[in-house]
This record gives sequence, structure tokens and C-alpha cells, in this order.
Amino acid sequence: MASIIWDSDIADVYDAVNARQFDPAIVDPMVDVLFELARGGSALELAVGTGRVALPLAARGIPVHGIELSPAMAARLRAKPGAEAVPVTVADMTTARVHGSFRLVYVVANSIMNVTTQDEQVAVFANAAAHLDPGGSFVVELVVPQLRSFPQDGAARVFQLDHDHVGIETLDDAAAQIAWSHHWMRVNGRLVRHSAAYRYVWPSELDLMARLAGLRLRHRWSGWTKEPFTSDSPSQVAVYELPTPAAGG
Repeated sequence: MASIIWDSDIADVYDAVNARQFDPAIVDPMVDVLFELARGGSALELAVGTGRVALPLAARGIPVHGIELSPAMAARLRAKPGAEAVPVTVADMTTARVHGSFRLVYVVANSIMNVTTQDEQVAVFANAAAHLDPGGSFVVELVVPQLRSFPQDGAARVFQLDHDHVGIETLDDAAAQIAWSHHWMRVNGRLVRHSAAYRYVWPSELDLMARLAGLRLRHRWSGWTKEPFTSDSPSQVAVYELPTPAAGG
């Protein structure tokens, strides 16, 4: 199963469907943390999408480059004001290399789950580490698997029920950690239907992927305002560091 690519049907409505996620109350704390971790250096966003985070981070003076698998999503970003400050490479974040190195690499909004095999998710970590300056940070924003939310002996749950958006999650292959997210959305008077697979990742598994890439965990928070992470946290912001080589030898 390959990485999920959003086509033009989804790219055309992505910002409208996710309008709440563009609220400054949500975006500003993200940008604050990323700005702090960049420490005046450059940043690379994997799965940059339509620029929800990259554009305001670039507006804060951080040079940002993006990698995006979907040409349609990248086209949406490039059409926005300020997009000239965020060059985008249309390519697969598991393997694509861009010129230079970065103080910060990040992937948000559960986008690493759109990579639907464990080997490819490990490759995302390895690729992030290959782009980092020594001492740099790789940040992953990701939900914690919500298997306890499924009905007993059930394989589906409703996770969103609004007048304009119904979301149903199905647990299709627990052994491979594959679920599907199904959406029915009313956008500008029309119904948009969308389904996609994703591979969920446990926090401990995420840490092991980082270790395989030569990274170490520095912080894990429940959210962008750095709330403590607990066993009840529904999401996580994990900050991994590429160690600086020891002096001497």
C-alpha cells in the first residue's frame, strides 16, 4: 500500500473543510513552538499541504522549504500570498532530498500516518535525520491511537458528526495497524465523499523509529502549548533531536 496522495477533488476543498484548523488560536501556538525550535535557522516541512503552517512560519522570518506528494495540494499553496517565500518540492517525503540542511524538520496534522507501511514510516524518520543540522530537531504531531473508542467487538466508530461533516473510522487490519477514515462533507452546496487509509503509530513505536534514525527524544507534549503527555492524552507533539557529535575522538 503506497503513500496516500490527495487529488484535486480534495485539494480544492481542503482549506474549506479544515477551516477551523486555520484559526490563529490553533496555528499560532504551533508556529510559536516551531519558531523557537528553529532558533533562527531554516526549516523543512514534510507534507506541507496548502501551507497552513509553513506560510505563517515563513512570515515570522524562518526560511521554510516544503516537500509535498500531491501536485494539486502544492498548486494550492503556490497560489497563496507569501508563497514565494516557501519553495515546494513535489516528491515523496520518504525519499526526497532537497538542497542544504535544516535546523528544524517537522511533519504535522497526522501526515506521517498517510505513509501506510512501517518500513516507509521508518524511512520518513531517516530522511528527516538526513536533512538535519547536528543539534537540530525533528517534530512530529500525531494522534495517539484511539482503539479504546471503538465499540466492544466493533470495527467502526463515528469520530465527527456535524451538520456539514460526518466522519467514520474503520479498523480494517489491526495486525498491520491499518484503519480507514471515511468522510462525507458538504462544501459550497455540494457533497464531497472521501476515504483514505492510514497507518496508526504508538508513541513507543515512534520513539523506536527515531532511534533507528539516530535521533533521541527531547520532549513529548500533549499539544502545542506544551501540556504534559499522559496515558490519557489523545494526541502528542514529539520533539526528537539529532545529537551533536562529541568533540575529539
